[in-house]
Amino acid sequence: MKTLLLLLLGLTLHANVKQEMFHLYQQKNFSAVCNRGLQAFSKNMHDEEFLSMYAFSCLYADYVDRLAVPITIMKHSQEARANAAYFSVILMQKKLLFHALIDNYALTNLKLPTTDYILSKVFDLYVKLGKHTPKPYYLFQDPNDTKLSYKLSTQKGDKVIIEEFYNSRSVKRHTYW
Repeated sequence: MKTLLLLLLGLTLHANVKQEMFHLYQQKNFSAVCNRGLQAFSKNMHDEEFLSMYAFSCLYADYVDRLAVPITIMKHSQEARANAAYFSVILMQKKLLFHALIDNYALTNLKLPTTDYILSKVFDLYVKLGKHTPKPYYLFQDPNDTKLSYKLSTQKGDKVIIEEFYNSRSVKRHTYW
């Protein structure tokens, strides 16, 4: 009887974690969802709904490095594989952009898939520069919205910063390390 009670309590706590995360997700509190998901990850790593909510939240909170483990696990459904591929592209672009900015690695003639995520947009714009002299920062105009622009820079040699501007006003700052 004790075992059954413990099992039911465990299932209830599992459901409560997902419910709590979903509620926070609906409120667009992506950082909290990502952090809560990290705490509950080992107990939920076989639940692809949990993994998707966790990974998208981490992405929207700019915790891109936290995508690495879910990418390797998300493989048991078509939706999970598609999400894993999407996350893989973004993680690779982040690593390549970091390598290019910090180590002056040339990304010329690179043809990669892309996404609608801010990091992908800026990555694509940076690659289009071709061979160039390194600068302390780069300014890019969004090709689809003339009011939207991006500033790409590094901070202390270990962070990539993307600042979004709308009508020349700062809207959001993304930090990747």
